[in-house]
Amino acid sequence: MTTAVVVGSGPNGLTAAVELARAGCEVHVVEAADTIGGGARSSEMLRPGIIHDHCSAVHPLGAGSPALRALGLDEYGLRWRRPELDCVHPLPDGRAGVLHRSVAQTAAGLGRDGEAWRDMIGGVAEDFDQLAPDALGPMLSIPQHPVLLAEFGHRALYSATVLARVFRTDEARALFAGVAAHAFTRLDRPGSAAAGLMLLGAGHRYGWPVAEGGSSAIVTALAAALIDAGGTITTRQRVTDIAEVEPADVILLDVMPGAAAGMLGDRLSPRMFRRFTRYRHGPAAFKVDYLVDGEVGWTNEDCRRAGTVHLGGDIAEIAASEAESVSGRMPRRPFTLVAQQWLADPSRSPGRVKPLWAYAHVPQGFTGDATDAISAQIERFAPGFRTRIVASVSTSPADLERVNPNLVGGDIGGGRNDLKHLLARPRLSSNPYATGVEGVYLCSSATPPGGGVHGMCGHHAARAALSYLGQ
Repeated sequence: MTTAVVVGSGPNGLTAAVELARAGCEVHVVEAADTIGGGARSSEMLRPGIIHDHCSAVHPLGAGSPALRALGLDEYGLRWRRPELDCVHPLPDGRAGVLHRSVAQTAAGLGRDGEAWRDMIGGVAEDFDQLAPDALGPMLSIPQHPVLLAEFGHRALYSATVLARVFRTDEARALFAGVAAHAFTRLDRPGSAAAGLMLLGAGHRYGWPVAEGGSSAIVTALAAALIDAGGTITTRQRVTDIAEVEPADVILLDVMPGAAAGMLGDRLSPRMFRRFTRYRHGPAAFKVDYLVDGEVGWTNEDCRRAGTVHLGGDIAEIAASEAESVSGRMPRRPFTLVAQQWLADPSRSPGRVKPLWAYAHVPQGFTGDATDAISAQIERFAPGFRTRIVASVSTSPADLERVNPNLVGGDIGGGRNDLKHLLARPRLSSNPYATGVEGVYLCSSATPPGGGVHGMCGHHAARAALSYLGQ
């Protein structure tokens, strides 16, 4: 039987493992940590019975992922739960841009920008299922739907600030910019509109859901699917050299390029070794998990019904803070994302005290404490918030990397997301998953399409490995 080893048990590694196992390979996954999951772990970190997500929390691309949908994870217990409102971006004066799952409802709420929203985002949502396999893959591959990809690419290559000029209201511009800012990149640079278009299209098609019981439910379902297909998993096994894993026909590495270079050493060509060791990482996340008494206290009523709230002011403020973090300077008011998962999934907290998830964009490797800056951003839109805090715990970029070495310097996106790294991730190739070492493939978020719990990096790497095996 053909054998495969997958190093790393994040969503990409497990997706690759399931696909290889279902194709007839004998698959073994090895994980350095005590538990599987990578960026999709959850725990009762502050109080028994109250569930917090460690990193990834809200999953528009997870629910819409062609790879995850094809695996039938609902058969293994995965349930997506959706809030009444997907995302709200409040402005300091009390107005807000509101993202409904319905394109029509969102457009109606944006008033005179409704028609522009339907034109720019509605088409992406309508064609999402056909567009996603191409857009969420290598840029140099032959697309299945070239016309759709070309239409999407034409707009995606704009900067977010330029593309947002089609809107005339502050609410629509801020809503689009806040979603685009998920890419951790400068919003005034070409290609920065891509993330906004894709996440909004996915949101209108599949919503911005959470996984019932915590993000760890996604990897639990993947692990169950793998075991059902005959695969095995070993935890607490750190790999520093691929010679440390059992011989296999193919090896997939769910690690960052720098770690892959360390494992492969002089097996890599000098050129590939340099490329992997010089791979550039993006800005970091600084995370704070809160327990709040009853509610956050948002001024804007829509925020009280939203699964995700973006805090960054208007588009000019968001663009400025993102530019600062990319340049290595800590913004005074960092762009902050807040998730209220209990609104979609009441099982996260059965009582009055609720788990509030928040992180801010900070410079790569930031060594300061952004806790007060994050609390201040929330307080800015929810006066009295600090009085509602029952407990909290802060997670710095260094803490994120300590728990998950793939989050280098606190970079949760798998590397820079500027245009260069969108096209060449980690290198410009029709098969960027190949390492140049026979039978060894990279399947982490450093490969296309990049960060997020969607499994597409693992899917494409598995397809490359199966092609090598003649399947």
